[in-house]
Amino acid sequence: MTTSTNKAPIWFWIVSIIALVWNGMGVNQYLQQAYNTESYRDMYSAEQLEIAANMPAWVTAAFAIAVFAGALAAIGLLLRKSWSVKLWLLSLLAVIVQMSYILINGYASSIVMTIMIIVFAFFFVWFARKSEANGWLS
Repeated sequence: MTTSTNKAPIWFWIVSIIALVWNGMGVNQYLQQAYNTESYRDMYSAEQLEIAANMPAWVTAAFAIAVFAGALAAIGLLLRKSWSVKLWLLSLLAVIVQMSYILINGYASSIVMTIMIIVFAFFFVWFARKSEANGWLS
């Protein structure tokens, strides 16, 4: 089975690189939290660190799934692979689970950042689907 793809415009590459950087920052944040690094501890107050340390395991798992699936999906976009769409959907689902818990319990230290994370997750799903529909992914 042969599939043909159209040449992706320059802005496709720009958005794909932004997606990789954004999710790379998320992976970095997750790893800093998981390994409780000094730079991680320096970013937050004692109260915020206590909240993070007491998060249910399923919320932490959703965080990991969101950022790692997003990073792999961004790599998939750069490789112009249609499987990236499914990873973006997985990442979005994990973001919704994680951020819902954080918002419902009032743990959002920055409501702007929390909303931005959700908006970016929706945007990347939309962008990947649009890219697939335009024939930029195979």
